[in-house]
Amino acid sequence: MIIILAGGKSTRMGQEKPVLKVASKQMLLWVYEEAGEVDDVLVALSRNTPKTRELCLREGIPFIETPGKGYVQDIQWLLREFGPFVSVSADIPFVKASDFWLIEKAFDGKTSLTGVLPLEKVPGDLNPVVYRGYAIVGLNAVAEEGERFFEFTNPLLSLNVNTPEELELAKRIANLIRAPR
Repeated sequence: MIIILAGGKSTRMGQEKPVLKVASKQMLLWVYEEAGEVDDVLVALSRNTPKTRELCLREGIPFIETPGKGYVQDIQWLLREFGPFVSVSADIPFVKASDFWLIEKAFDGKTSLTGVLPLEKVPGDLNPVVYRGYAIVGLNAVAEEGERFFEFTNPLLSLNVNTPEELELAKRIANLIRAPR
């Protein structure tokens, strides 16, 4: 199962990120469509995201409401409710079905996988969260025991849209990707 995390407060953006549009499509839909090519998908909402709930209802996307007490608490709650799962942030519009497939293939259901990208693969315009020499991406596998890094190659996984500037960058990238050839 893939769970899209879409219940955060979006304090840096100032509005619900999952419903913001990138190339005329809400970010949640970009992620949902790719994830849906690989596995069953559920969107994790909270009281912080009423517009995202409306989008899910309108589009027929299955969702569950988490307690909304914070990222770690919601992940723990989801793990208790569903067991091991693949998690992805709703604000990574350029995640691909192949990225989901790769992490699912590597996931044994016992050891958590933290999605990372080698820093040399991160485009220069981005400022990702760096830990132990890797950029942390919002695509992970969640289990009860331990943790290890899982290295991706898709450089656009490093674009986690948290600010208006990152949203504008995502729009520019989307226009390049979707441009007629």
